Amino acid sequence: MSSQRWDKVELTASYTLLTILATELITRLGLFTMFPLPPVDMVLSIIATVLVIGAFWFARTSRKARFWIIGFASATQLVPMVVRQPILLLPLVGAAIPIAIMLWAMIALSKKGQGTAGHS
Repeated sequence: MSSQRWDKVELTASYTLLTILATELITRLGLFTMFPLPPVDMVLSIIATVLVIGAFWFARTSRKARFWIIGFASATQLVPMVVRQPILLLPLVGAAIPIAIMLWAMIALSKKGQGTAGHS
């Protein structure tokens, strides 16, 4: 029963991330006339947008595919930005610390009760 709850949490979290990424990508492409993108960013953003929107259909049953698409779409937005302005790496590393803590806590909670003796 516990694993079904975590499956629902993962499904909700991944679809939330996909929705946020789709919104960000569509907004970025929609504002292209006001804020021009370098050609590489434009191509990567278009590919990421197609994958993220398509993931709602073709990755609906594959956790691995959703994670790969989320990772790819995030990387297409972050890597070019950091390559052009390396100083932006500092806030990203700072933001990674609470994310790592949250992931550790989620993994620990998902393993709670698996193979451990009950405390008396």
